[in-house]
Amino acid sequence: MANDKKLVEAITSMDEDFAQWYTDVVKKADLVEYSSVRGCMIIRPYGYAIWEHIQKYLDTRFKETGHENVYMPMFIPESLLQKEKEHVEGFAPEVAWVTYGGSEKLTERLCVRPTSETLFCDHYANIIHSYRDLPKLYNQWCSVVRWEKTTRPFLRTLEFLWQEGHTAHASAEEAQEETIRMLNVYADFCEQVLAIPVVKGQKTDKEKFAGAKATYTIESLMHDGKALQSGTSHNFGDGFAKAFNIQYTDKNNQLQYVHQTSWGMTTRLIGAVIMVHGDDSGLVLPPAIAPTQLVIIPVSAHKEGVLEKANEIKQRLSKVARVIMDDSDKMPGWKFSEYEMKGVPVRLEIGPKDIEKNQAVLVRRDTREKIFISLDELESKVTQLLSDVQSGLLEQARLLRNKKTYIAKSFEEFEKTAAETPGFIKAMWCGDRACEDAIKEKTSATARCLPFEQEQLSDKCVCCGKPAKHMVYWGKAY
Repeated sequence: MANDKKLVEAITSMDEDFAQWYTDVVKKADLVEYSSVRGCMIIRPYGYAIWEHIQKYLDTRFKETGHENVYMPMFIPESLLQKEKEHVEGFAPEVAWVTYGGSEKLTERLCVRPTSETLFCDHYANIIHSYRDLPKLYNQWCSVVRWEKTTRPFLRTLEFLWQEGHTAHASAEEAQEETIRMLNVYADFCEQVLAIPVVKGQKTDKEKFAGAKATYTIESLMHDGKALQSGTSHNFGDGFAKAFNIQYTDKNNQLQYVHQTSWGMTTRLIGAVIMVHGDDSGLVLPPAIAPTQLVIIPVSAHKEGVLEKANEIKQRLSKVARVIMDDSDKMPGWKFSEYEMKGVPVRLEIGPKDIEKNQAVLVRRDTREKIFISLDELESKVTQLLSDVQSGLLEQARLLRNKKTYIAKSFEEFEKTAAETPGFIKAMWCGDRACEDAIKEKTSATARCLPFEQEQLSDKCVCCGKPAKHMVYWGKAY
């Protein structure tokens, strides 16, 4: 028989060309198709099913923490956007504008939302009057538009899907608690659902969200050693409230400004899953978000009893997993390669000899280990195996991240590491913007975050040698 690999169009090796490998995977695994609009993607059913599982898990967590879903308009009047100067300046290069309605020029330009802070602020100013109206815990599922110069499916597109939480609180303490609470929700989600380990921390002032008092982030590391900002949570303080006059009467009948937060995750998480878990055969999906968790492949399906037994197994396993059966006339080797490319976590093979022995063959996508199991133990064994794959992917990703996390105590070490061994670089920093800028200029590495778990690697800044204030995770990023 011809090599099974040739039955499905080959994928570029990630070691040969990681960017091309990524493009091959998103296309050949049927996740996206390029659209006729530059920088915009068509998310195919398989790709969108992954997003639906991400959305389902997150939406459940949001509601468990007391948040409600709302929907805001797509368009923002320019005058509304201009109310918060720092915010609009931060987004100015990425804003798309609507200037005509039909054939008539608009009297005021409309911004296609790059984010919805100003819309929520305008709404909150109208509905918040008393301490009894607080807190407001809202979330929105929508798309946003940012006019990026360079694009790549899922990672950076002109339009992308996301959720954006926007909350208003009576005190600074409550707002800070919310900011960290939602960051922790994101971190738990990435690790327990996406099987991606993250570093939690605070962004530097240079890297924080435009208009925010403080920005917190979870950072993950891709297979090629580049970092990916996987979720952010912002504490706005009362800056937006003052710009939009969002006030309430407290219990002492005194007017106070609310304190706000904002937090978001996007479809770039799918890109993260691809780049953390994928291999040269294609996708490797964590069972928690896999559209299909197990595929049944009948072997010698034309022989008596095989399809009947495969259907019986499908009905049984559908109660404990998301299962499909491929009874098409394609060769089994082709099917094996196809579902490996699509990242289906577990494959079940069943043929005449297996039926005679009252067994089936299970194959893990992550390790390709073959396991022979009794048909009497199907449900329990499959459930356990899916759990093992989920935890195994997290452990494998954690080992890779740790392997590609380095320490630099001098700038020479930093430059050499950044140039030769891509990954996270832990190094001390004095806190001065000039050093942060110099590091980026000379190495292309940016400050990914000031981790909550600080380490005293040395007492000197890696760049200038002055007394250090923080340990920082640095890295080249998507």
